[in-house]
Amino acid sequence: MAFYRIGVDVGGTNTDAAILNTAAATLHEQDLHRDRQRGVCASSKTPTTADVTSGICTAIVDVLAKAQIPAHEVRSVAIGTTHFVNAVVEADPCRLNKVAVVRLCGPYTRAAPPFSDFPPRLREIIGGPVFYVDGGLEIDGREIAPICPQQIEDAVSAIEKARITTVALVGVFSPLDHGGANEAACKKLMLQQSPDLSVVCSADIGSVGLLERENATILNASILALAKKTIRAFCLAMKNLQLKCPLYLTQNDGTLTSAAMAAERPIQTFASGPTNSLTGAAYLAGLDQRSITSRTATQVLVMDVGGTTTDVCALLPSGFPRKAPNFVEVGGVRTAFPIPEVLSVGLGGGSRIHIDGAEGTVSVGPDSVGYHLTQDALVFGGNTMTSTDIVVASGKAELGERSRVKHLPITVLAEARAGIKKILERTIDAMKVSDQPVTLLLVGGGSIVYMDALEGVAECIVPPHHDSANAVGAAIAKVSGEVDVIEILEGRDEGAVVEAAKQQAMQAAIERGADKDDVSVVEVEKIPLQYVTNKAVRLVVKAVGKLATPAPGDSAEEHLVSWMSTDVDDSSFKEASEVETVVPALISTKHSASLDLDTYVPEVTDQVWYLSAVDLEFIATGTGVLGTGGGGPSYLQYLQCLDWLQSPDAKGRMRVVSPDSMNDSGVCVFGSWYGAPSVSGERIPAKTELTTAIDHVVRLSGHTHFEGIIADEIGGGNGMSTFPTSAYYDIPVLDGDLMGRAYPTMEHGTPYVYGHPITPCVVADAKGNVGVVLKAESNRRVEELLRCQCVNLGISTAVAAVPLTFDIVKKYCIPNTVSQAWYLGRAIHRARRSKTDIIKAIFETTLGKLLYSGKIIDVKRDVSRGYTVGQCTIAPLSGEERENMDNQVSAETRHLVIPFQNEFLYAAYIDPAYPTAQQVICTVPDLISVLGQDGEAIGSQELRYGLRVNVIGMAAHPLWTGDERGLRVGGPRGFGLNMEWTSLGPYQAPRSVIAEFNQQL
Repeated sequence: MAFYRIGVDVGGTNTDAAILNTAAATLHEQDLHRDRQRGVCASSKTPTTADVTSGICTAIVDVLAKAQIPAHEVRSVAIGTTHFVNAVVEADPCRLNKVAVVRLCGPYTRAAPPFSDFPPRLREIIGGPVFYVDGGLEIDGREIAPICPQQIEDAVSAIEKARITTVALVGVFSPLDHGGANEAACKKLMLQQSPDLSVVCSADIGSVGLLERENATILNASILALAKKTIRAFCLAMKNLQLKCPLYLTQNDGTLTSAAMAAERPIQTFASGPTNSLTGAAYLAGLDQRSITSRTATQVLVMDVGGTTTDVCALLPSGFPRKAPNFVEVGGVRTAFPIPEVLSVGLGGGSRIHIDGAEGTVSVGPDSVGYHLTQDALVFGGNTMTSTDIVVASGKAELGERSRVKHLPITVLAEARAGIKKILERTIDAMKVSDQPVTLLLVGGGSIVYMDALEGVAECIVPPHHDSANAVGAAIAKVSGEVDVIEILEGRDEGAVVEAAKQQAMQAAIERGADKDDVSVVEVEKIPLQYVTNKAVRLVVKAVGKLATPAPGDSAEEHLVSWMSTDVDDSSFKEASEVETVVPALISTKHSASLDLDTYVPEVTDQVWYLSAVDLEFIATGTGVLGTGGGGPSYLQYLQCLDWLQSPDAKGRMRVVSPDSMNDSGVCVFGSWYGAPSVSGERIPAKTELTTAIDHVVRLSGHTHFEGIIADEIGGGNGMSTFPTSAYYDIPVLDGDLMGRAYPTMEHGTPYVYGHPITPCVVADAKGNVGVVLKAESNRRVEELLRCQCVNLGISTAVAAVPLTFDIVKKYCIPNTVSQAWYLGRAIHRARRSKTDIIKAIFETTLGKLLYSGKIIDVKRDVSRGYTVGQCTIAPLSGEERENMDNQVSAETRHLVIPFQNEFLYAAYIDPAYPTAQQVICTVPDLISVLGQDGEAIGSQELRYGLRVNVIGMAAHPLWTGDERGLRVGGPRGFGLNMEWTSLGPYQAPRSVIAEFNQQL
């Protein structure tokens, strides 16, 4: 007996449905010619309704009627919807609930409070009270502090008093908590006291990276009531349609989750639409029955052409889409979801065709008539020429009345077709990861715009039911199980750890409904954590299997309908004004968005530069460029600086002065973050560590006062670590640093290279632990002793070297590097805003050289002595890609390799045919930075296959290159490389913001 599955995809304009005979769908490749429909019995398209459910019902009724299939033969229904994410994107107070946040963190994480980077409007709607309580883990699994039941009880009482019913529970390093000793135990205590609370544990939502995981957890909690209400409506609708079968929702990664799970974790269904289209297209084309890697073309792209836009995804050999970069914004909130990488361009069936009145040139889009196509297009009696008119006039499709477009000149048709072809080719090139030709799967209602052969496309497949590929993708979606944890491999059999994770992932897939005979592991990813000495790695394992066939009449959702009928009602949706609670008074983090960047002037008065939020935004971008692959991300430190702008703990304003303005006999202190960025991004600092280290080292050195502070390194997050300290002590930051870039060790500070002492040197954590290196035989030995203490304190501490007088600092600092970061950041933001050449803008600010433009094709990583070491290989862009890039590009045809030890060490050309023969073009101490297409720096830990990048080089300060002492420590031999320094060119002293913008009162 045949049985059927229904897939539904709810878009912003249309709701698509398809019904699938799963027996026919499992035909082997040799049988595909007998059923080109791949088991699709019928498909339907209907307008999306405001309540979503009505449109779904209409589409399901329609496909059942078309296929003449009784409801009792349907064994499952899978729905993909954007309903939940729309509530967040639209910041709808009627559909979002207030969320209280409880952090299990001990004394840590105060430096970046919850909701720190939420847009103001969304924070106003969602933001509830925040509680910091004992709990959380160190990276090695030790407790930061035991959970305190009394603190939990007090927090729950306050949450109840605020009339809040949803809680985001976030424990430091909860992905390490395999036994549930933290978040799970705390949730149990909370529900014992208040059973009506909805508590979302962050470990169920995301992986390492506290702020991003917490943001996702908060968003998930805010839409819980909406999700339960909506899914309850889906279940009741199925009941009314006599569909006695389980309901599933499609997830961001293209797999299924049960309705019950989706009701608890709706955020995992946010971006299922593009994935459904991709998997549906691959299925309809029969690629699920053929090896993708065995095809002539080694790359498979799916192009979904709608009325307004064209979306392109890349299909991996696993059958799933290529993932997007690390961070994804949802409604302006930074999160870390495994969602597909989708490139969207303004080309569709409704794209307007423009003819320049003066020159008569023809252009296509990007504007579109959208859903007015059947009223506005020429072939339908309208007055607007669209891409559909070009298709019909060219004889490539029969739509409307062809006679209405017979008057179009051949030259207009030719130019418009050439424009459409060029847009499609550019889009394909942008998604390719090699020079190999591609197999293109073309789907979507607007796919008729594909009229001419495309360069680099070996085969174009337009499968049956291509205009309902998204619904087919939902119907055939598989079930996954994923393990995403941090494991400490030191002293353990790595193979056994990985195998255990594989088995755990496979079992998770089976428990979620996968056929146990079909489950297999499709992805294993090991990501070493930077600077960590205990071989800690993030381990991501994914197993996938087809949906097990349920027994006839098995309605797994009957209990769900009953449960939800008592669990959710409309009163759970309140306007923001109805809830009395405390919203953290934080300012927006996107301050430059509403400014005219060309006219913005920093506040510099009487030779003192007072920092604003906009200045911090520019500096954060600039310090990333100067980080040369290391230094840790600037984003978290940027948020901490924003918090300090209005902190009650600040005794003065953040400000920057020239080193020359300080008296030679005055005392300068140092203080920066020391350890692993992967730890500080999870166990966020407490605000107190830097000042604790500075206070102790000042006392040890015998000083009674100090007048200023300078950064140890300008590169990465440490380039901004001095600003909160400036506000706390009411002292200025000197416009400069001790490296002019980022380096991996304390001994790379220029005063220490030239013989001045590091010791006594202090490390401190947030618990009051302070470690001291009073004296050591060498600077390298100081580094070794400091690192041992840092590891014992959780691999993330503050460090402060012995204070020095300003005469020494002036002689050995790299001047004006805070200004340099500001100018770099401003140049990148300006170019991005005006869509002009980012590389050219950078070099107008800082003298440099474009070393390479290309795509990353290989990244190798390992951890050695606490450092992330490895090599990145970049291949050149194709000729078409070079022509279509707005920025400068290099014309080099060889590959480029960049070895790194946290920071990038050198860059060399290689011929793939002779990989051992390298032509070194840039080495440390000169700066090598890898930039993404938006101009933002990409750290060595963020490098990944397929990224399109520009590699730039900038000359180091003469303190590094003009003396053998500088080259001995900071040059190639200081990193064990058997090569000499290769000069990039002359050094250009950075401009001074203070000198350029000073106003005398």
